Amino acid sequence: MPVSPYEWNESIRQRNEYIEDRLKDGSPVVAISYDNGVLILCLRPTQRKIFEIYDKLVLAAIGNQADIESIRTGAIDIAHREGFSRSPDDVSIQRIVGFAVSPSIKKVYADPFAAPIVIRALFAELGKTADVDQYLIVSYDGEFTRSQHYAVIAGTDYAEERVLNHLKSETEGNIPTLQQALRAAVYAWGIGRKHIEEEDREEGDLPSDREKSGDVSDFLTEHLNSGWSVEAAILERSSHRESRYRVLAEADLAETLKAYR
Repeated sequence: MPVSPYEWNESIRQRNEYIEDRLKDGSPVVAISYDNGVLILCLRPTQRKIFEIYDKLVLAAIGNQADIESIRTGAIDIAHREGFSRSPDDVSIQRIVGFAVSPSIKKVYADPFAAPIVIRALFAELGKTADVDQYLIVSYDGEFTRSQHYAVIAGTDYAEERVLNHLKSETEGNIPTLQQALRAAVYAWGIGRKHIEEEDREEGDLPSDREKSGDVSDFLTEHLNSGWSVEAAILERSSHRESRYRVLAEADLAETLKAYR
């Protein structure tokens, strides 16, 4: 039982190590703003990772499935209560994450006697233009960071860094079309996942040739042919459908994936 600041800090350090060890094998999730909306994409062997929260809000996460489900249902409940008691325009990523999700996770994280929440979550909010789309990354300690144009969650900081570098080079100076965003997202996932699977073998920077086109392409082909499926969804800026959220079908992905089949 922690009775001193040192013991409390030690318990938090051990908690961090436990959570990070559980997260490190998580399949990355990539989000990119494109000309008519927001794309969220990942490859996965089993459970879903991408969920609609409200009209212009989506959640993707890695971690314990029970913890993801708890955060998902909590966020949906908060969003609908906000929309009912105020107005749909008041349902924002900032209110849901900043005033509800983040404090709840932080409270559990700071309690050494509570089971930790094993999660790294990405919340995306569709704006009127790609320049005002917003992404918030929420960590297992309740802290969150904001980004625009693109975002990623992965099992390690290094994998996230490599994916972000690729997305920056692919999107800098232009707003991609959906097909361009799909190609960038799939390849970015390959970079991130490849680094995750290789980091256990070698610490620090991996040789740059591991990100050569053929190397990553072969890695993607291997996973697609061994039972991994692509999960991709969009929030459409201009849509005649009642819901802006749409899960992309195999036909929508065929043009992008044919290079890896």
